[in-house]
Amino acid sequence: MQVKVAELVAQSKKSWDDAVLSAVGEAAQKIGNITGVEVVNMTADVQDGRLIEYKANLKIAYTE
Repeated sequence: MQVKVAELVAQSKKSWDDAVLSAVGEAAQKIGNITGVEVVNMTADVQDGRLIEYKANLKIAYTE
């Protein structure tokens, strides 16, 4: 079995969890057989001392 990895950037105005879930959901529509996800990095944009946008870099493992 050969496992492939796709790298994605996710973003959400709600939370890092929402960013990751949304990215995995969107990826699942285009990539079949997702077997795992690794959150590589999480960052956020800040405005006036408040987090306004959550971002996550992901690696999604899948098989064809």
